[in-house]
Amino acid sequence: MKAADIRAKTPDELTTSLSELKKEQFNLRFQQASGQLENTARVQQVRRDIARIKTILAETSKARA
Repeated sequence: MKAADIRAKTPDELTTSLSELKKEQFNLRFQQASGQLENTARVQQVRRDIARIKTILAETSKARA
């Protein structure tokens, strides 16, 4: 997910996608612990997407204040 794509979304859409990514991260951790994870790079990709969304949400909330 690119930062430009994230900035185009509304805060409600961002919170929804954030919760979906957190669920995916949880499932990936379970797969990794049980040895069933095939795409190990996806873990890092999800972490970075979560960080991007949190950063942009913080920026928008700061801009409003």
